[in-house]
Amino acid sequence: MHGEYKVPGGKLVVVDVDVVDGVLRHARVAGDFFLEPDEALDAVNGALEGAPADTDATGLAARIEAALPEGTVLYGLTAEGVGIAVRRALAHATDWTDYDWQLVHEGPQPPALHMALDEVLTHEVAAGRRPPTLRVWEWASPAVIIGSFQSLRNEVDAEGARRHGVEVVRRISGGGAMFVEPGNTITYSLSVPQALVQGLSFQDSYAYLDDWVLGALGDMGIRAWYQPLNDIATDQGKIAGAAQKRIVGPDGAPGAVLHHVTMSYDIDADKMLEVLRIGKEKLSDKGTKSAKKRVDPLRRQTGLPREAVIERMIESFRTRYGLTQGKVTDEELARAQELARTKFTAPEWVARVP
Repeated sequence: MHGEYKVPGGKLVVVDVDVVDGVLRHARVAGDFFLEPDEALDAVNGALEGAPADTDATGLAARIEAALPEGTVLYGLTAEGVGIAVRRALAHATDWTDYDWQLVHEGPQPPALHMALDEVLTHEVAAGRRPPTLRVWEWASPAVIIGSFQSLRNEVDAEGARRHGVEVVRRISGGGAMFVEPGNTITYSLSVPQALVQGLSFQDSYAYLDDWVLGALGDMGIRAWYQPLNDIATDQGKIAGAAQKRIVGPDGAPGAVLHHVTMSYDIDADKMLEVLRIGKEKLSDKGTKSAKKRVDPLRRQTGLPREAVIERMIESFRTRYGLTQGKVTDEELARAQELARTKFTAPEWVARVP
């Protein structure tokens, strides 16, 4: 069995391993990481030998750390990264380059339709009728998007939203509220087969699916990192938030994962604070007393037009994994429009947690 895992901010770890009578045998770890001394690699392979095949990544990492020679230096590699690569091998996980990725980047659309398109396209990937898809959003109007489990009244100032003409919609994934305005936000979705994140914990899947974005930002001169559970941050502050939804495939098939990210290109912080209710408790774990300081826009950090940032992100993805131009089919759009009408604009959904 073969497994690969790109350590967030680090290097690629590759593991080939067999399972004999319920334990790991013949483990061989490789990759473009750095490791000193040379014999530490033998120690890593030896630590995996004989481990019960159901040992989780944390348990495998503990075995590896206990076996490493004193003074071992790992660069671009972690013991947990090796453990994750083993779990992905045992789960028969796929890799980014195993797929023909499709890009969907169309004109501005209403907020409720974006919510519906995420659901429809991810169901199509789960059913095997659509290839894995990167969809870049364009917004037709300002909106607040609240998480699936958030309280509407606790998160949104209804009067402020009405005054500024901001539509409130609820997405199918969890996480926090996002304030968006056309031209000031970069939002994208990844609809991917479950097999791509097989063997990863929920938290690890966020880091794994965000890694290409960190590379793209790095190419634009921004040193960014994944900040658990669902933020992308720089030393200037948070620049993006991610959320996920797992969708089961037809007849119990493995299904697909929706991973979407909203990035702040620019932001009207005063307007945001008139629309969102951002309490002290939410700020307490962010190391800041002011909501205005929580998000640092990409416009200031890159000096690039929004369209150029998006173009560079798309090109970075294409260079890494390949990407062909696609579109939402007429059938997918019709289903999404119906879903936007019957679900995502319905008070029963938007206010399902009052």
